[in-house]
Amino acid sequence: MDSAGGGWTVFQRRMDGSVNFYRPWDHYKKGFGNAAGEYWLGLESLFHLTLSKKVELRVDMEDFSGNKTFACYSSFSIDPESHGYRLNVSGFTDGGAGDGLLFHNGQKFSTFDKDQDSDNDHCARQYLGAFWYSKCHDSNPNGVYRWGADGTLYAVGVEWSTWKGHDYSLKTISMKIRPVQ
Repeated sequence: MDSAGGGWTVFQRRMDGSVNFYRPWDHYKKGFGNAAGEYWLGLESLFHLTLSKKVELRVDMEDFSGNKTFACYSSFSIDPESHGYRLNVSGFTDGGAGDGLLFHNGQKFSTFDKDQDSDNDHCARQYLGAFWYSKCHDSNPNGVYRWGADGTLYAVGVEWSTWKGHDYSLKTISMKIRPVQ
């Protein structure tokens, strides 16, 4: 990807709802989808990409009216599977989207068949996604693909609540990393 100077490795992309992201742990561990479209690179690959060098994270998103925004983090890594692929993110820079990962920092990754969130309820099942849930989320980029504003099912869409709230599902979102220069 060539945004903000290039050199990015995209590890998550949503753009049209063509891929089901409500998947079990082993799919999120290994990865799924197609790199030219909607996909998830895989937690194990992401762990190895962030293991030996400092990387930064950029999250680009667009709503259904064509408005685009982003959030950047100067440091991003995840722990090994034995530690639940725990998220480590810091150094937020606001590109207009707000800090949608602050609430998720330090959390383990959860799927519908592997509940590792810090809530009494099962966040992945409750919000039909998979992510570094806490109690439960400010962001749900792997949620159900929906089309914009929809208050019928609270917080189940492809969301970045610090930009659009919990009842707006984004048109596109991509998460990408690159080595810090």
